[in-house]
Amino acid sequence: MTFHSILFKRSEDIIKTETFRAPDYLVDLNLNQIIDSLTTGKEEYNLKPFYYTPLSDINAIIYRQEIMQDLENSILFEKILSFADKMRTIRTQLTRALKLYYKYHKERWFLEIVSTYCNAVEQLKDDLLSANINSPGLVSFRSYLLNYLQSDRFNLIASGTKKIITDLSSIQYCVRLRDLSVQVRNFKSEINYTEEIEETFTKFKHDPVKDYRVNYSSDPMDMNHVEAQILDGVAHLYPDIFSQLDTFFAENQDYLDETIAIFDREIQFYITYLDYIKIIREEDLKFCYPRLTKEEKEIYDYEGFDLALAYKLINEKSSVVVNDFYLKDKERIIVVSGPNQGGKQPLPALLVSYIFYHVSVVLFLVVKRNSFCSINYLHILKKRKILRISVESSRMIWSGSIIFSIRLPLTVSLL
Repeated sequence: MTFHSILFKRSEDIIKTETFRAPDYLVDLNLNQIIDSLTTGKEEYNLKPFYYTPLSDINAIIYRQEIMQDLENSILFEKILSFADKMRTIRTQLTRALKLYYKYHKERWFLEIVSTYCNAVEQLKDDLLSANINSPGLVSFRSYLLNYLQSDRFNLIASGTKKIITDLSSIQYCVRLRDLSVQVRNFKSEINYTEEIEETFTKFKHDPVKDYRVNYSSDPMDMNHVEAQILDGVAHLYPDIFSQLDTFFAENQDYLDETIAIFDREIQFYITYLDYIKIIREEDLKFCYPRLTKEEKEIYDYEGFDLALAYKLINEKSSVVVNDFYLKDKERIIVVSGPNQGGKQPLPALLVSYIFYHVSVVLFLVVKRNSFCSINYLHILKKRKILRISVESSRMIWSGSIIFSIRLPLTVSLL
């Protein structure tokens, strides 16, 4: 299996034009609240287009389910998080490095960033090899990663990075300060008198004294003009090493592999969702993976709930009420009645958003158990407003706890 994406099984399923506006039905069903919560703090990954685009193929949905099941392994999940943190550090440092003023300062930080990248992908390879992975998606990505790490391109970057860092670390030089002048010259095995001077003056130290030392910035990415001049002097003493650094900087601006960059973004789709439902699972509310079928028509749901409402209530230290329902034989309609503010809204919201949408985009159903269904479209009658949601593929089959039929539309009425 050729790896294309950790979200899309086939290359033709990959979103060609990402939409940045939520479809109207997501707002009507309050699903935009869930998506906003999921993506808060993850803006750099631009995840919303993935949640705005339902899948239209059963195999594509199963592809995501199997990846999510692998990621429920806490050890693997933490390893993926570690990789994501390293990649985030790389982006942060690269943004700052490109704004640095002094040439060799910028180039040395670029070298450090590339080194971090090489170490990150090599560590990810080791983590994936040691993990118990069963999903075709992650297995395929692991194979891609192994081939990438064996490629001439990566080995050239990795070996070049290590060599230049080693060469830079071997540099020794002396700095001579006189009045306002600074002179940099070759190191000639001069004696370091620092320890002897400190030992000599230790006997005069009795009471606490004023510290006259200058506090320099603790940020290693800061450099003043004096430090820059010293660095230029060192480069003049070691032209061969700094020439290699110049060449490395010029030739490796495209060090980041595009497929790995895409993986780093798309894997956040799974990470954010698992993080989001963690607090809900701790309250013993149930989730399940729906089984997809084209055969069964009877459907049922046990202990289903509205995810957005549950998240809100849990944070408010309130209890969550779950709902059960079933349809069998030729049953196609559910009527929800009751007084105003009596809790009629959660059930229809559950029927629509967490089956029609949730199964096709995210991966879990917010229920303890469910049966199977297929849908063409559904109507919701709410406060004299009709909301019609269509399915592009008229034979698309999903399993889940929802009221749908094979050919007939479902009507849910709030009285």
